[in-house]
Amino acid sequence: MRPNAAALLLALLVVAAGVCAVGTQGQKARSVTPVPKSPPAELAGQKAFGVKTAPIRIDEFTDFECPACRALFMETLRPLMDDYVSSGKVYLVHHDFPLPAHPYSRPAAYYADAAAALGRFEPVEQALFVNQPGWDVKGNITPYLAGVLSPAELKKVEALAGTKEIASAVQSDVALGQQFDVRYTPTMFVTSHGRRLPSPIVGVVSYPILRNYLNALLRQ
Repeated sequence: MRPNAAALLLALLVVAAGVCAVGTQGQKARSVTPVPKSPPAELAGQKAFGVKTAPIRIDEFTDFECPACRALFMETLRPLMDDYVSSGKVYLVHHDFPLPAHPYSRPAAYYADAAAALGRFEPVEQALFVNQPGWDVKGNITPYLAGVLSPAELKKVEALAGTKEIASAVQSDVALGQQFDVRYTPTMFVTSHGRRLPSPIVGVVSYPILRNYLNALLRQ
């Protein structure tokens, strides 16, 4: 595919429908929130899928309580994992970006990062998104994690979720998103063959469109 055709696909992607907005509170926080220390490398690595040497890297900023993020995960990212991540073509990196308008999104991120510290991020991420309509009413998250974690693992996750280290890990993702000027969730930044593409993909993009876009990049 010619480069201009790939650019045309990108134009379709960046206007993808379905987002949750940061809002005024988030915009104010952008200028005053200090950048914390980076989380341990091993924790960040547990929130990434695939091989680092993949020709395409996707950095995704997401909110576990955002309906658009759930739709992207269910409809697009799961088949992406099967077709592109598992085959070594895409390296997918999750970044937490809980929005102020969603009261339970930050606690959910704490649980997810605590699970990452135990090497159990993937099943917890899936449980949070699949069961979002259940736990986002009152924030009762743990019953939905009991189905994917052993009792011992769940106990450890609950303990870790309340630590400063996990809070710092989540906030470092938020700070990175602020540096990238993330204004909506979900937002994805694509790096192709070592070059970060200038326009992020914002909102829910269908898997067929994303697949065509990735194939165009892989052929360049």
